[in-house]
Amino acid sequence: MKFGLETESCHLLFQHRQMDVFSFIQKTWELGLSGVELNIIPDLNLHPQFGVLDGAQKTYLHRVRETIEKYNLYCEIDARFCDAESLTPALKIANELGADVVRTYISSGKFNPERMAKAPTQLKAIVPLLKKYRIKLALENHEHETSQEIIRIIEAVNSQWVGAHCDIGNSMMAWEDPVAAVKALAPYTYSTHFKDHIVVMHDDTPVVCGVPIGQGSVDIDQCFKILLEDSPITHINIENCYPYCARFARPKGTGGVDTFSGAFQIKPPPFAESLIKPLDYYYPHKISSQALAILTQAQLDGLKISIDALHHLKQKYC
Repeated sequence: MKFGLETESCHLLFQHRQMDVFSFIQKTWELGLSGVELNIIPDLNLHPQFGVLDGAQKTYLHRVRETIEKYNLYCEIDARFCDAESLTPALKIANELGADVVRTYISSGKFNPERMAKAPTQLKAIVPLLKKYRIKLALENHEHETSQEIIRIIEAVNSQWVGAHCDIGNSMMAWEDPVAAVKALAPYTYSTHFKDHIVVMHDDTPVVCGVPIGQGSVDIDQCFKILLEDSPITHINIENCYPYCARFARPKGTGGVDTFSGAFQIKPPPFAESLIKPLDYYYPHKISSQALAILTQAQLDGLKISIDALHHLKQKYC
């Protein structure tokens, strides 16, 4: 089992221009990892269409690919949405970079039943392009969908080119136990985000909060074991979503959980509220330069903790 790193694990460095895709690739290699997962979704100070990439020109993409190959890393792409207008550019980029898996998701910002209903037809229409490029599409449980909703879409598409992207923490935002979600998605899984979460309070509102892998409430041991035994994947991507918080996206009980117990037990937030509140973690520069500096260092420290946790699981089960 190989381990890769998703660019979201360094989002503060990217947002504040302390890192670009080339230094990220080198950093991944320096950390002893085997692959990169490049998020091509717009964000603060990133490309307005291609995220951590500076563009989609072939000469530029070939430079990125050469750097990935220089360090003998695998490559995956993180895109979003299911329509051809969104996915076609992502698949072309993946083809130029030598990526064999593209992650996508349905809803953004809030649960979108209309997009859910359109997804099977849209994904069927993209299958010929997947075949052409020999790329598999992995549909993520992206904070809004339960595992069964993702599985129903995959089964409706009914193509070997479309499977699941199993994010072991995102099920919590849909009130689904992480282990149950991983167990359901594993047989369909082509790609992963391996992470850890806790539930904390933002004022009077419970929210899901990312923490370094092994320091949260997700049973990472069982999730790793299930992916190893029940899925066809050969590598796991670390998505160290820390510092980060998200609201619950569905009503309590949607995914079968309706109490704050087990993985949903409410715990203290990782940073003092006098410094920053949970829902402000993702963009700490809006609060203060001190918050940005502290959370950026925490992200770097958390990355090492997360990698060590994955290596421990590999030693235990592989």
